[in-house]
Amino acid sequence: MLESVGSLTGSPWIYVVVAVSVLLDVFLPVLPSGVLVITAATAAAAGSATGAGVPHEVPDILALTLSAATASVLGDLVAYRLAWRGGARLDRAIARSRRLTSAQERLGAALSRGGGALVVIARFAPAGRSVVSLGAGAAHRRVREFLPWSILAGVAWAAYSVALGYFGGQWLGATWIATAVSVAALFAAGAGAAFLVRRPALQD
Repeated sequence: MLESVGSLTGSPWIYVVVAVSVLLDVFLPVLPSGVLVITAATAAAAGSATGAGVPHEVPDILALTLSAATASVLGDLVAYRLAWRGGARLDRAIARSRRLTSAQERLGAALSRGGGALVVIARFAPAGRSVVSLGAGAAHRRVREFLPWSILAGVAWAAYSVALGYFGGQWLGATWIATAVSVAALFAAGAGAAFLVRRPALQD
């Protein structure tokens, strides 16, 4: 995978591929957008550290972070608006899903208190971004309540993912070990986020 992404790192298309992957995984949570971000950051770090090839052609870490964060927020907003306009059919689908109904209730309570920590934490949990974005739209939460927390969540997730790949590449080089360690750290954060989302303290 490093070799495949590495062949793309000298082109601006790396940012497009990352952005599209991150944007779409709100609808298809199985897409490995986090793994792709980490792999691109690992390749960038390794290229900068070793000076292999043409150093200025490796991805820019800030641009990589911004593209991932922007795509994350845009994906959230698209899912939010689609759920807002979903109508009776979507309402019935959510009513049949205990997970979506519970998330909708928790999110509504959190946003009405002026706190959106649930939005940020859920961004790291498996499929949490999808559940929260759809839940906010279906519940017709005001965009000014949801958007700032979505931005914070997108920036936090993107910065964390890029940092994992970059520092993993700096310390361990462009190897499968570096990527595996970084991905394991991303999955660990996801497991921790899933645990926190289910805690009663976030539901009250």
